[in-house]
Amino acid sequence: MIAAQDHIGKARALLEQARYLLAGDFIDGAGRDAYMASFHAALAFIVQQTGKEPKTHSGTRSEFARLARDDHRLDRAFTTFLSRGFVLKVAADYDHEEPLAVAETGQLIDEAARMVDAIAAILPNAFG
Repeated sequence: MIAAQDHIGKARALLEQARYLLAGDFIDGAGRDAYMASFHAALAFIVQQTGKEPKTHSGTRSEFARLARDDHRLDRAFTTFLSRGFVLKVAADYDHEEPLAVAETGQLIDEAARMVDAIAAILPNAFG
């Protein structure tokens, strides 16, 4: 199992990569990496709270929703964002007809960064 702080480190690296890809007009890759950054932030939160790591994206979304529901330190919108981000990731991976829009991808990156920062702020020993 990966430590919560390592998941935050991975999330931050993915955000940096997403911004780089967006600047290079690689929209699908940028959107995918933004979602994956939020996914790793959710994993960090789950690992910190439970000591366990879900095996699937679906399990991660469900467990994050369950744990975050009563945690006043986290915006309730993060749960919805994680689900929406997964849908956009799937679209980026498999839908060849509807690419993500640049503006939408920029917003996705910004929201992922907000989620990563919020979770990093509540983890002990997480680096910023």
